[in-house]
Amino acid sequence: MTAGLFSFLPMDRVHFGTAAATALQQEVEQRGAQRVFVVTGRTLHEKTDLVRTATAGIKKQMVGTFDACVEHTPFSTVIALAQALRSANADLIVSIGGGTVIDTVKIALVCLAENVQTIEQLGDWHMAINPDGSVRVPVVREPPCRQITIPTTLSGAEFSDLAGGTNTSTGIKHGFTGRFIGSASVILDPAMTVATPDALWLSTGVRAIDHAVEALCAVNAQAFTDALAIRALGLMQSALRRYMVDPHDLKARLNGQTASWLAATSIRRVHYGASHGLGHALGGDSGVPHGITSCVLLPTVMRYNQDYCAKPLQEIAAALGDPSRSAADQLQDLIAELKLPTRISQLKVAHERLPIIAEKGLGNPFVRSNPRPITKAADNLEILQAAW
Repeated sequence: MTAGLFSFLPMDRVHFGTAAATALQQEVEQRGAQRVFVVTGRTLHEKTDLVRTATAGIKKQMVGTFDACVEHTPFSTVIALAQALRSANADLIVSIGGGTVIDTVKIALVCLAENVQTIEQLGDWHMAINPDGSVRVPVVREPPCRQITIPTTLSGAEFSDLAGGTNTSTGIKHGFTGRFIGSASVILDPAMTVATPDALWLSTGVRAIDHAVEALCAVNAQAFTDALAIRALGLMQSALRRYMVDPHDLKARLNGQTASWLAATSIRRVHYGASHGLGHALGGDSGVPHGITSCVLLPTVMRYNQDYCAKPLQEIAAALGDPSRSAADQLQDLIAELKLPTRISQLKVAHERLPIIAEKGLGNPFVRSNPRPITKAADNLEILQAAW
């Protein structure tokens, strides 16, 4: 008999298809928030009206804005945000942006919960591999406030209590978690995504597919996340193809957001594999966005795991539209159809970095939970060479 555990997030609501300004005003009023702090990205803040539009109804409650979030979430940015939140005495955070923004807030909330003041202190609060191979997961206390998220990409960060942050002195990306660092409520408004660059929108859609695929292939896969992942695959591939025909199709955008939601339900509920784990290593080492790491790694990892995941990969092939073709081949063709890179060699990554990335990947919990066991750097290098 299969045994397992599914932990529900402390999330109150998901608004979908409602204008962000309307939903956000309802959230602030319902929560009685008086000191709302907005976190976003600089381009979204300075080059569009989207942030101003979304916050139009809460101007009286706003006490500050932080727009210095940087890709891969360097620890220095997290510490800067945590200090800004302390100074403002914020009682609610509104995160408007993609995974970078949402993850920056998550780790800043770890800082507030545990009084982390320096980059060095952050090292005590990320997940790590113990000498015996087990995973160390620090237990973080409840922070003094929560975040409401308005996502602008398909990364799914808004539906998890997991965040990735980079120690720039080592080039290693670390995972952080805490029961109350994720979203208290999520607002899915496709109109808030219209300024997202094509490559970012599409590649984060592939990232959502990565969530679904590695959930179905997980060593501890479970029926609940399997069902959501299968539905996510069909909905996402259709939404991305419709986007290529008409980027202004808001229904297609909302379908993509919905698929991302379904796929992200598996985050930290099951053990992902080497696509996520090596993606963290590749991203932290060479600055490759996580959506792109999924594009260049996932099909190869699926082939690497074929003998260990034959049944779920057959289900994935059917969900992608053609049960007679391999899931990896279908996915690679879809990525090419979206005009995204399919090989590491297409990126600005030196081939000489591959052994270093392979070594860094050994410290990633997702690499260690890959369905086909990975026990040495040479195993990681085999995948990276095949994806080159």
